[in-house]
Amino acid sequence: MSVTAPAGFEAAGVVAGLKSTGKPDVAVVVNRGPRKIGAAVFTSNRAKANPIIWSQQVIADRVVEAVVLNSGGANCFTGSFGFQTTHQTAEKAAELLGVSAGDVLVCSTGLIGTGDDVFRAKVLDGTAQAIAALSADGGDLAAQAIMTTDTVAKTAVVSRDGWSIGGMAKGAGMLAPGLATMLVVITTDADLEALEADSALRAATGRTFDRLDSDGCMSTNDQVTLLANGASGVKPDIEEFTAALVELSQELAVKLQGDAEGASHDITIEVRHAVSEKDAVEVGRSVARNNLFKAAIFGNDPNWGRVLAAIGTTGAQFDPYDVDVWMNGVRVCTAGGPDRPREEVDLTPRATHLLIDLRIGEATATILTNDLTHDYVHENSAYAS
Repeated sequence: MSVTAPAGFEAAGVVAGLKSTGKPDVAVVVNRGPRKIGAAVFTSNRAKANPIIWSQQVIADRVVEAVVLNSGGANCFTGSFGFQTTHQTAEKAAELLGVSAGDVLVCSTGLIGTGDDVFRAKVLDGTAQAIAALSADGGDLAAQAIMTTDTVAKTAVVSRDGWSIGGMAKGAGMLAPGLATMLVVITTDADLEALEADSALRAATGRTFDRLDSDGCMSTNDQVTLLANGASGVKPDIEEFTAALVELSQELAVKLQGDAEGASHDITIEVRHAVSEKDAVEVGRSVARNNLFKAAIFGNDPNWGRVLAAIGTTGAQFDPYDVDVWMNGVRVCTAGGPDRPREEVDLTPRATHLLIDLRIGEATATILTNDLTHDYVHENSAYAS
């Protein structure tokens, strides 16, 4: 049920004809209250799609009634026509729901730089269809409607004593920090204040979605939204809520990693004993973005020299000649030199674990990435055709 698992939320996903597959491509998620709290984080890319520009204005007062999402077109770099399309989408939803357009978030995903009157008409018609189909069982169809190159819908639910959190996500390519190319909607029936929701969401995304770095390419349309309505009547401890939100966000992030375009290995890069968490993240990300390392993993080659070469480009504090590296449980490098034979490392499983021990501090961080494959290059060489 994903986003409709918590009480007081309805959703729908419908076929509007934006995609040639005949599958759902417009989704609506509605908060029925009693509270209408909203929080969101957006791509840090300076090149932002029209729905991002609109939604950043909507979220300013932290009141959100509904979210309208479409796949099959990013509505980015489409000029004033594109922003008008986003505005009209919010107005259409507001009219049918009896709310203010200024309380309706809009999200889009798909090909950049395309959009015409036909696209607009299909989005508006799909919005109307989805609102007519809203139900407390509509979460799964909504999750399907936001898929682009995704092969599976991605949903998660975390329940606690008397309240719950539900979420849906999409993303398979352009997965890099600044939220990765993802649309995520998270709902909760916990009773939160607006600032609590905002704080919890930023803490969760910073530790989960922002540490998914599959291919180093940042999208223009990234948005993670949290809707809270207090329908459970339970006001949780904010630390407990944040921990639950981190748990749900991590589950969705791992599902995004597992469905990355063309990937044959899901790589978990764990950095230990850094001076600071910032250093640990920087070191992990340097390896996640190193194409030589990623190509080696694709070829099942435990080339740990590429790991040291990558982390040596960072500004993190450590001695490159006092670093240990483990691959799938085998220490292949110790104190900057060879340790166990490479032949002992089995890289044939899809799940791949890289441990980098900087041996200088107490901080740790984990980055999620994938290998660089022929299939990834092929899929992205023909994305617009």
